[in-house]
Amino acid sequence: MVLLVQRLSKLYSKLENHHHHHHHHHHQSEADVLSVSLQAFRSAVSNCLNQLLLWSSKPGSEILSFPWIEQCFEVLPLVNRAFAKLVVDIDYPMSGWEVASVDEYLSYSLYLLELLNSVTSSISHLSHARLSFAHALSLVESSPSVIIKHLRPIQPQSSSKDYKGYENKEDGDQKFASCKEKVVNEALMEVKSISFWVCGVVLASLSGEAKPYLEIKQVITRFNSALLVGVDSLISEVVVEKGEVLKEVKELNNAAASLESAIVSGKSSGDAAMDLQKTLGVFEKQLEALEKQVDNLFSKALADRNELLVHVRQHKQ
Repeated sequence: MVLLVQRLSKLYSKLENHHHHHHHHHHQSEADVLSVSLQAFRSAVSNCLNQLLLWSSKPGSEILSFPWIEQCFEVLPLVNRAFAKLVVDIDYPMSGWEVASVDEYLSYSLYLLELLNSVTSSISHLSHARLSFAHALSLVESSPSVIIKHLRPIQPQSSSKDYKGYENKEDGDQKFASCKEKVVNEALMEVKSISFWVCGVVLASLSGEAKPYLEIKQVITRFNSALLVGVDSLISEVVVEKGEVLKEVKELNNAAASLESAIVSGKSSGDAAMDLQKTLGVFEKQLEALEKQVDNLFSKALADRNELLVHVRQHKQ
């Protein structure tokens, strides 16, 4: 009997060891999957930013221009796709998220929607200026003083809006219970940094003011994204140090100034008017394309947010 007990306990401890080893191995392999997936996410995001950096450093590519803004906005869906892939890779669908992750995502998406709204109002400001120029052209036959009133250059749009409003309730890892949650949160910090940064750059480009860019940079410093450093230093130089204006706005202002000086000096203004007409036509098309791009980004961000809210409601029931 004693022998049997000894034998059993030996067997039991073997099993225990095996189980412990197996459990450890399972834990290890989960940690590996998480770290590999996070790494893959980071390199996908890094690729997107490098593409933008390459595009921006190409000779002849104007940094502050409509095509360049379009390139910046292209980054958002790519980064979102990388995040969605990560969530699938680590097998942690939104429907299973803990409260802390849900909160983070909801506050991120709300701020992103606000920023995209601000971009839309900057676009409206430029649309309005375009209409004023178009109106001037329709008056070319009438009195010069009336036309000149409508040819005022597009001014930087200074906004009283404070972009520093995005605050995390509390930072730090302690509120994320599981390893998967921590990974999702780390990835989400990159998504936030990059999405907010892109909006800041675009807002500064459209408004002709560095303020939104600088304020949003204050918001994202605490996510300390190493991935943004390269492309940001390039942009910072153009937006802040040189105080550049959007290329197409400059062209439009120049065309309007040429028409004005032709009218004032009493020369024939036909050529200058044609030139402005042409510049306006291109400007209008580019503005419309940008508006459409922003609308799509807004709809996508709203749809993702709503999808998460549906899961939250199902949980509560």
